[in-house]
Amino acid sequence: MTEEPEPGLAELDASGLDPRSPELLVSLVWLVLGRVPVDEGELRAARRRAVLVLASGGDPHRDVDLDSPAVVRLAEELDAPERRRALGGALEALDTSGLATVEVAVETLRAAPDLAWRFYALAQVADELADE
Repeated sequence: MTEEPEPGLAELDASGLDPRSPELLVSLVWLVLGRVPVDEGELRAARRRAVLVLASGGDPHRDVDLDSPAVVRLAEELDAPERRRALGGALEALDTSGLATVEVAVETLRAAPDLAWRFYALAQVADELADE
């Protein structure tokens, strides 16, 4: 019996995105958000504060990127060595066999923990905005 790849990975691989594109990198991190242990109350409060930072700069639903103040703040607020390790482990655990684009993207994130952590914060902000 062949093991099925992680849901979403095959679609991301077939998306035609460059393996180092922010869209692909944030999507990969978004897939593993739940594997980074953060107290639910702490996470909810931090995400709401990030959205308030975003709103203070104008439209709270405008595009955000790695350098958006809301993303930078959330990355700093949630940063902890054990969380970074959990993110790295979650990315490493993704089965990228036969998915060349996704494999390169995951390696890009694993090779740059600071970048991966910033994408974690971006994925959290995007997830919060999607929930509104």
